[in-house]
Amino acid sequence: MIMWKRLLRSLYSPIHIARFRFHPIGKAISYVFFLSLIATLPIAIYFIISINKTIDSTRELLGEELPPFEVVDGILISDEKKPIELIHPDVTILLDSTGTLTTDDVARYTNAVAFLKEDFSLVVNGHVQSYPYAVMQVDRFTNKDVYEFTRTLQSLLPIVISLSFFVLYFFTCTSKFLYVTVLAFIGLIFRGTLNKRGTYRHMWSISAYSITLATVFFTIMEALQIVVPYAVALDWFVSITILFVSIKELPSVKEAG
Repeated sequence: MIMWKRLLRSLYSPIHIARFRFHPIGKAISYVFFLSLIATLPIAIYFIISINKTIDSTRELLGEELPPFEVVDGILISDEKKPIELIHPDVTILLDSTGTLTTDDVARYTNAVAFLKEDFSLVVNGHVQSYPYAVMQVDRFTNKDVYEFTRTLQSLLPIVISLSFFVLYFFTCTSKFLYVTVLAFIGLIFRGTLNKRGTYRHMWSISAYSITLATVFFTIMEALQIVVPYAVALDWFVSITILFVSIKELPSVKEAG
């Protein structure tokens, strides 16, 4: 059965999920990779769009509106006596040599570039990353150097995007495999409680398909940029519920005997 058919049937049919336990374990593993790819795509697409807009807008603001500054020995220095905020439709640039703003303040923005007292922070689609100037291993640089760097970065954008997608996909796969592994242990508990037949390998395969509905739902929500309250709890609840009803479809020990 092709991957898409297994995905569609896993959305609504606990009976089919239970039957998938007879498939080779390699099919369940490849299915988790497939689900991870689906879950990664919306985040990756928004990341590509956002990073393109952010770089273009940042270069424009750096060249025309941002006051001069320099970073010396890991400390930002400028003549400004209070934080500067430059708002662009696609990105907000913050400059603060006073130490007033923190990374938590920067995290409130959807897309932002922040030059703080001791850190550089980048916010892309609501996800913030902070880097101390000290780890950049450059004794001194100015706003002009940053402007030139954005021009270089734009030419390297295809490589940056490819590497970012690979890293994102790797972490998504890792989290999904850990998720399925934990669910499989929960499945063993359900198996014993319900007096059903099945090995750990069977529970792992069933768990791999049990996460389909939650994965597809949250992928759609991510694509639509809709924030779901208590997302983690809801994710686990849905997957565990499907796992439970799927295990109920297994033959019981008494019936087998």
